[in-house]
Amino acid sequence: MNPTAPNHPALGHVTFLGAGPGDPGLLTLRAVEALAAADVLIADPSVLEVVRAHVRANVAVESHGMPAQAVADGSSSAAEVPVLRDTANLVMGAARSGKRVVRAVVGDPGLDGNAADEMLACAAEGVTFEVVPGVANAVGVPAYAGVPLHDASGADVRFLDARTASDRCWAEVGASEVTVVVTATLDTVAATASELITAGRKPDTPMTVTVAGTTTRQRTWSVTLGSVAQTLKAAKVLPSPNGGQPVIAVVGERSAAAQRDRLSWFESKPLFGWNVLVPRTKEQAASLSDQLRSYGAVPSEVPTIAVEPPRTPQQMERAVKGLVTGRYEWIAFTSVNAVKAVREKFEEYGLDARAFAGIKVAAVGEQTAKSLVDFGVKPDLVPSGEQSAAGLLEDWPPYDPVFDPIDRVFLPRADIATETLVAGLIELGWEVDDVTAYRTVRASPPPAETREAIKGGGFDAVLFTSSSTVRNLVGIAGKPHNVTVIACIGPATAKTAEEHGLRVDVMSPEPSVHKLAAALADFGAARREAALEAGDPVTRPSERRPGSRRRARS
Repeated sequence: MNPTAPNHPALGHVTFLGAGPGDPGLLTLRAVEALAAADVLIADPSVLEVVRAHVRANVAVESHGMPAQAVADGSSSAAEVPVLRDTANLVMGAARSGKRVVRAVVGDPGLDGNAADEMLACAAEGVTFEVVPGVANAVGVPAYAGVPLHDASGADVRFLDARTASDRCWAEVGASEVTVVVTATLDTVAATASELITAGRKPDTPMTVTVAGTTTRQRTWSVTLGSVAQTLKAAKVLPSPNGGQPVIAVVGERSAAAQRDRLSWFESKPLFGWNVLVPRTKEQAASLSDQLRSYGAVPSEVPTIAVEPPRTPQQMERAVKGLVTGRYEWIAFTSVNAVKAVREKFEEYGLDARAFAGIKVAAVGEQTAKSLVDFGVKPDLVPSGEQSAAGLLEDWPPYDPVFDPIDRVFLPRADIATETLVAGLIELGWEVDDVTAYRTVRASPPPAETREAIKGGGFDAVLFTSSSTVRNLVGIAGKPHNVTVIACIGPATAKTAEEHGLRVDVMSPEPSVHKLAAALADFGAARREAALEAGDPVTRPSERRPGSRRRARS
């Protein structure tokens, strides 16, 4: 009989899913599909945040047998899963009620953890299940540490769990030259090295020890079997209250320091582990945060402004109706928020992107253009040079009564004046309806711990994308600490930062948020290179002593 065949039509289905070692980017496409279809998510605590981002709202969430008592969108709601003794019973309780259950485990279900026992429980009761493999800890962590486990020589690789290895296992790997990948804890890794030496390995055998593998907290030490205990103590890693955290140790010539120095691609990212403050709204910060993550940073998005409807919406309503009735030749969008405001007004009237037919559309820059494309509108004009009102005017055509049947431009904007653009368009011969589409107000202060991190040097860098972000951040959270690297999008923003007592380290070569992030990455890379050339340890700015800050560029 097929052990996964259903014996009862009312039973649900269980997906045993490998969530990988910790990097959310290592989830497979099949894993994301299974999570999107789940009714119940039961996850190991260490991967809960990795997987819960992909489940639907109102999905019951449990963490390894400990009831989370919350649904995926964070609102309070009791999960529809009985509180039972162990995870196997938790999984079965959900499956018996006809739910589609995703059981997410760290690493791979077949190599990490005890998912096999839960699979057998499903098989015993005729609950259908499937297995979605994940990147195993013992494979993914060495890859991120720059330690290839196999090469053209084809030498053997042995995987060993220090907690359950028998004397025979230790003897076998000790008497051979195979590469050994050991799963241990920070507290037991030195004892593991001693076991291997006792079993026959030489004390000078290369070894790497990696904690928090595949995450931006990852740290790897290149040691030998004989020096690991001394090195970890000298690095003040041991003794540690976090000594129980898992580590992956690789023993053998492939973990030699000289080779790993050339292959350590992850920890050598220019902003690896940097906590970077992004003072923008969540919608504005999304793509910027993704770019910062690609450099190894940990972005923290802190809104400094909030967007609200205009106090008197009648002007905006008349302008949108004018779009439909052919009042305008052009509409110019100067921000993503302006696109959002017009789109919301369209939806209120039952309109869509087809209402722009026959109207030329301008966008002040790439991000605004992207938001228009997402709306279904391809802009006719985006600045070829500077992404600003001045750049837009450089490319804007003058009004020509022969070719332009209508001489009017609709400019939906914030309640902050746009004199430069309005004056420039009038000078080119256009009439402008300058309409307040939304208001910007100072956001509420961030949580107390964020404010303390800003003022106390907990952030390694802050990206200022406008003068208002400087003023508003200082106003709601206080001035960043003097060890924090200050990066500004342009001269005007830098001047505002200096007026608030901040010393600017990084200036974007162009007024683009993505160029600004790239400039910060270049700064981080140069700082790392300087430390290595001097023979100093590579540290983050927040790890430096106050007063040791590098002088700002002039």
